[in-house]
Order: sequence, then C-alpha cells, then structure tokens
Amino acid sequence: MTSNRSDGAWPMHGMADDARPALAEALSRGPAALATIVALGDGGPRPVGTQMVFGDGIVSGFLSGGCIEADVERHARACLADGQPRRLVYGEGSPWPDIRLLCGARIEILAERIAPDDPAVRVLLDLATCRAPAFWVTDGARRLCAETPQVVWPGAFERAYDPAPRLIVLGGDPTALAVASLGAQSGFETVLVRPKGPVDPPPLPGVAYRREDAATALAAIGLDAWTAVAVCGHDLELDHVALMTALPSPAPYVGLLGARRRLPERLARLKAAGLTDRHLAKLRAPIGLDLGGKAPFEVAVSVIGEIMAARHTEKP
Repeated sequence: MTSNRSDGAWPMHGMADDARPALAEALSRGPAALATIVALGDGGPRPVGTQMVFGDGIVSGFLSGGCIEADVERHARACLADGQPRRLVYGEGSPWPDIRLLCGARIEILAERIAPDDPAVRVLLDLATCRAPAFWVTDGARRLCAETPQVVWPGAFERAYDPAPRLIVLGGDPTALAVASLGAQSGFETVLVRPKGPVDPPPLPGVAYRREDAATALAAIGLDAWTAVAVCGHDLELDHVALMTALPSPAPYVGLLGARRRLPERLARLKAAGLTDRHLAKLRAPIGLDLGGKAPFEVAVSVIGEIMAARHTEKP
C-alpha cells in the first residue's frame, strides 16, 4: 500500500511491510529514495532491515511508531534531490535531540537514492518476480544484489529478502473465503482455488482465483518453500487430491479443515496412495491454532496465526 503523504491523519502507507512492490512502482515514475534501518540500540518497534520507499507521489512502509517518519521523509527527499546518501541517527547520539523516541531506542537509518536503471535494483526486482531469495548489499553509494550471500565491504549493509509469502486456499464456503480474505489483508499473495467454481471471481480484494482441478491449479501456481496451503474444501475427493499434491511438495505448511474423528481414515487413505510418514507428519489437522471459535473469521484468524507462527519458526 502506498500513499502520497507520510504525515496524514491515517498512516495507511505503513501497512506495507515488503518494500519491493512500492520500490518497483516508484522506479516506474523516476528515481526513488530507499530508507533502511541498518542498526538498532536498546530495541525498537521495527527490526533491522525495515524499509521505507519515497518516490514521485509515493510513500510506503514505516520505521517506528510515528516518531521519525516525517523527518526521514525530509532527508529522503533531499537525498532524491542531490543524490547524496544520508546516515540518520535518532535517539542516543542523534544530532536532533528534539525528535524523541518514546521506546527509548537508538535507530540508525541509511537513506539512498536509487535510479530506475540501477543494475542492483533490477536484479532485486527480477529475483522477486521469479520468487528467488535475494541478498542486497549497499553503502548508499555502491550497491550489488545476487541470489546468494555476498562479501560485505566496510561500511556496507546486507539485507536478505525472501520471496513474498504466498497462501493457496482450496474451497469455496464462507470459511475458505474468510481465510483467503484475511490472508490477502495480512500480506500474503493469495490464491483461492475452487474447482469448477463460478466463472466470476469472488469479490475479495487482493485474492486471485482459479477454477481448475486441484492438482492442475496447484501445479500451475507452484508450491515452493514460501507457500502455505490451506485445504478447506469440505469435499473428500478435492481434499485428497490437494493433499496428495501439497504434502510431498516443498510447501512448509499444509493444513486441512475437517473433523478430528475423520482424520485417521484420511491419513490411512493418503498412506495407501503412496505418501510416507514424513509427508504426513507435515500435515496440520485440524487446521489452525486452537482458539476455540468456529465462525468463519474465527477459523481464519487461527489459520493465519498458525501459518505466521510456522513461517517465523521454520525458516526455509
């Protein structure tokens, strides 16, 4: 999500966590300024590597709880104008003691101007498009980017990027729609698969839609190490085909919606069809964290929460 203001009444620009989409949009209009947290002291609301993007009519991301964003934008716009990188320090040792951080942290930020034809940023965006990891190294004046870790020279900072998290939801009932909707709102590239479903897609912003059979749709989308699969079909055959495809794949999260008492027979059928104990051990069933609720969005919260927990504890 982008905005043309960083000091508006509602900082909607801060809802975006991955800077790459906004950076691509900004570079399509001209040069962009990228501000990155490169060091922290005494904690802070956002981790090292957090970024903001500033461009022609674009502001995206946030670096604190609102304490420093307006000042960072001022320096980033100056960086855009003269091309010179800035090292900005807020908190202890800052030249701007009037800018107070309520969390008491020390935040160091690198602001740099990036041209649309910058070779490193083209690699970064190309790797994002093909869903490959990227390692970005910069000192504000010199940059490089590659799919593997690089040698970091003195004064430079390296940031690793994973492919964007992706969520595939199979099904078409209210629970499947709620899971897909919340997934898209939570920053996942979300696809709803409903074999032989309606021609028109569901009215869910940010959710792509496919009508093929489960195996065809999953193969076409691709199941990589940054993809979660939520099987919410309420159809034994659909669920079985989806699980036979997803469980042996690199997808780290595969969840199944359904009654616990039916699970043993489902597992037996999957094993009889050729899946191994290692494959079956990956299955999360019943799907989601045990939050107690069964309404569609209560289940959706439990599913997205479980996927996020797995994502942050089981790195590819």
